[in-house]
Amino acid sequence: MTHRLGSLCDEHYPPPRSIQQSAHVKSMEEYRLLYEESISQPEKFWKKLAENLYFKDPPGSGEDFLNYNFDANAGPISIQWMRTSSTNICYNALDYNVEKGLGDKVAFYWEGNHPNDEASITYQALLEEVCKFSNVLLKLGVKKGDKVAICLPMVVELVIAMLACTRIGAIHSIVFGGFSAGSLAERITDAKCTIIITADGVWRGKKLIHLKAIVDDAIERCVKAGFPVNQCVVLKHLPRVTSAVDVGVGNDISQVGWKQDRDLWWHDIMKDASPKCPVEWINGEDPLFMLFTSGSTGKPKGVMHTLAGYMLYSWATFKYSFDYQEDDVFWCTADIGWITGHTYVTYGPLLNGSTSVLFEGVPYYPDPGRFWAVIDKYKVSKFYTSPTAIRTLMKHGEAEVRKYSRSSLKILATVGEPINPEAWHWYNHVVGEDRCPIVDTFWQTETGGHVITPLPGATVTKPGSATFPFFGVVPAILDDNGAELSGECEGFLVFKKPWPGIMRTVYGDHERFERTYFRKFPGYYCTGDGARRDKDGYIWVTGRIDDMLNVSGHLLSTAEVESALVEDPCVAEAAAVAHPHPIKGECLYCFVTPVDGIPYTDKLEKELRDKVREKIGPFAVPDYLQYAPSLPKTRSGKIMRRILRKIAQSDPDLGDTSTLADESIVVLLQKNRVATA
Repeated sequence: MTHRLGSLCDEHYPPPRSIQQSAHVKSMEEYRLLYEESISQPEKFWKKLAENLYFKDPPGSGEDFLNYNFDANAGPISIQWMRTSSTNICYNALDYNVEKGLGDKVAFYWEGNHPNDEASITYQALLEEVCKFSNVLLKLGVKKGDKVAICLPMVVELVIAMLACTRIGAIHSIVFGGFSAGSLAERITDAKCTIIITADGVWRGKKLIHLKAIVDDAIERCVKAGFPVNQCVVLKHLPRVTSAVDVGVGNDISQVGWKQDRDLWWHDIMKDASPKCPVEWINGEDPLFMLFTSGSTGKPKGVMHTLAGYMLYSWATFKYSFDYQEDDVFWCTADIGWITGHTYVTYGPLLNGSTSVLFEGVPYYPDPGRFWAVIDKYKVSKFYTSPTAIRTLMKHGEAEVRKYSRSSLKILATVGEPINPEAWHWYNHVVGEDRCPIVDTFWQTETGGHVITPLPGATVTKPGSATFPFFGVVPAILDDNGAELSGECEGFLVFKKPWPGIMRTVYGDHERFERTYFRKFPGYYCTGDGARRDKDGYIWVTGRIDDMLNVSGHLLSTAEVESALVEDPCVAEAAAVAHPHPIKGECLYCFVTPVDGIPYTDKLEKELRDKVREKIGPFAVPDYLQYAPSLPKTRSGKIMRRILRKIAQSDPDLGDTSTLADESIVVLLQKNRVATA
């Protein structure tokens, strides 16, 4: 996404005094002192913050505290933080807070898909439920180091399941409920999970998703691939929600397929479980969870995070990026199936003893005022959502927002992609009434937490800029040759040093980890994003620079989509590129070459869209499909996606076409371009 830097660089929004007075970091001078210490004396800086958490065996010193190699030419990439320590993230999130007197404090307000569906749970009650499910997992044979797949709606049981895994040392792999059975099966087998936790179904607005049926299909695919899933725990969710009323559906919606020797109802196995379960103390560098993200090769990669570093970083980024105060009610609208939900729905808030909203619904159901109604209902003070959601709600006008007070709001934040300045201004002026600082966070599944972000009490913000690095993070901007650029510049965004929350490997494929993130520019972690630095030193993230795109905050591989398209026997070749979208940020524009003799028809287009929906999920369905008698290629046969992006965007300036094998195909593609919004 391109920002109009000229005039926007001169727009400055200082922190409101009401926020600044009580903030953890109250000025840029204070930020710079802390930041300098975090870079020059990382052990001193992070050890001081680690005192806020419980370690059974405290972090060591020197190489036992931090030991790493970022240079692929100097040996294997290795990152270790607090490798001789031992701790447990569930203990820190629950037991430790209860011991500090927060047992009766609400941990989560659950707000269901329908406004009538609501519940709350305290820290003490959450601890007891987690202990019960920990005992259930142990009884089912799950032990330290085992992998557990979780595919649940945004319900409290999802948090219970993931914390129960961490309590006993199991590794959770959570899969977003919007994925297809094929994508789910691939993630189950890659993670080597033999047990999955799911629900009978879930409502998304007025749409019913039969989650158990998708999981059953995925399990059958795993069996055919030679990897059986032995146990499936099923939460009975649909009978306790009222969304069916709106579409006139009865209780038969909860009928699910059942395999007697494999499937278990959650409520049955929890009935007699003990509410007490001892903690498994885990080494600081042991795996905590894996989370699959799309890769540029088309095969999802299991991003692996380890315990101590991720725990410390999620605690710190939540506290400082959102300036968390004890009386806050925090709401992150992300699904826990994505990294934002891991770090800023579950772990960051609970580690800080926060009260949060856990939201199962969508922003436009039952009407476009749902977000603002929920904010008023629970007196939300810190609100974290995506630019896609903001742009969607902008379409419905200011009146839907102004129906509600929103007087409890203190800080607004964004996540998932760079926010365009128009949406930033609407968010600031209409939602925040020009009194709430906007925290525009840049980070990735791989980074574990915010790496470039304003601090609400310190940073003077600019609309569309992620501003400055978080503590311990050292960004640089490189040119094509890997040389660092200074001053005003644009290039590849990289990082020079590790921070505690950075991923440690790709599960089962460390070579891919090194190839993807460290070999392009030896000595640096390569984000895959471009960035600009303006005259004031502010960083503006400009978007993906590889064959990836960001659809409504979901990172998606074009190769993964292309693989789904060419599975159709009628398709000889396909190429997918990103195209700007006024709501999603980016969408897919795909070029399709049919097999000789096969006509390109509306029926084929529908089949291809259905294929992508089945293989990946609804969010990956292309917005535009164009017939391509052939694709522009170099003489060596490489598809020139740079030219396809230009054609998709109706940009006549194709740049250098001298390496094209056949320039006439470009003329045909330009002539047949699909009209876009």
